[in-house]
Amino acid sequence: MPEPVVYRGMALNVPETDSEWHGHFQAAQEGRLVIRRCADCRRLRYPPGAGCPWCASLAWTWTAVSGRGVIHSYVIVVQAIQPGFRDWAPYPIVVVELDEQRGEPAPDDGIRLVTNLGTPDFQPEREERVAIGARVEVCFERLGPDGALPQFRLTGEPPATPLWRLPA
Repeated sequence: MPEPVVYRGMALNVPETDSEWHGHFQAAQEGRLVIRRCADCRRLRYPPGAGCPWCASLAWTWTAVSGRGVIHSYVIVVQAIQPGFRDWAPYPIVVVELDEQRGEPAPDDGIRLVTNLGTPDFQPEREERVAIGARVEVCFERLGPDGALPQFRLTGEPPATPLWRLPA
């Protein structure tokens, strides 16, 4: 039986009955970010629901994506609710828009993930470095022998558009 996967004092269990996420977390253990791709219309979808939101097909495959994108939105958590995050506060939670499928099928559409924004050593990124439009990439925090959690970090690449930050 595999060891329980724990992140910041919280058990991360994907029950056997929750097959929607199994492939996602298996790929994370291998250092890959995967998203479901509809077998009929070929569009990506996240989170991994049973039916395609674009064409309603139930056919899909896991598809590896680059894990590169931009911060689409963010919030700075100043009072952590979960005990495991209290020593992190203040910390950023970001919505990352992946480079894949940006602006499809309509200009404001894209594949977006809610995630932690951390440093290369998996500490919270400093608030003054977080900005909408900043380039990010996926990284995988190992959580023992049976788990890995995809998270994101800044790349340092120049942004394609001017950055926006919360006013001081």
